[in-house]
Amino acid sequence: MNNKIIIINGPNLNLLGEREQSQYGSITLEKLKEKCVKKSEELGLKVEFFQSNIEGEIVNTIQESRNNLDGIIINAAAFTHTSVAIRDALEIFKKPIIELHISNIYKREEFRQKSLISDIVTGGIFGLGVDGYILAIISLEKLLQNEN
Repeated sequence: MNNKIIIINGPNLNLLGEREQSQYGSITLEKLKEKCVKKSEELGLKVEFFQSNIEGEIVNTIQESRNNLDGIIINAAAFTHTSVAIRDALEIFKKPIIELHISNIYKREEFRQKSLISDIVTGGIFGLGVDGYILAIISLEKLLQNEN
């Protein structure tokens, strides 16, 4: 194990800090990345941070991660509810995966309450704001150390 993880962010998360602050808060994606890198380094993890609005780029990133990364934290955003392709790529990964959502998708519109990936990931964090990213990093580090 090389203690290397990736945090994958789906569509519209590049607009954090601008969009629906009541749901997503005021932090920008860049500031969130800084917080995640800092926490990862504290825990001895190397982290890659990726965001795309394009489903195929996310699928490619997950596939490429199979051979050189130990775990995934994914906020698939709207693709959570629609992408069988992302689900299939995650299922092939075969290492710890944490599904993450800033808002609680189960308290939102009915169409957002169905996750196509929840049943294949190791665990999930929902509705705890951007602090969920930090909790996911801590949890993934424990999973990688077989402490969880």
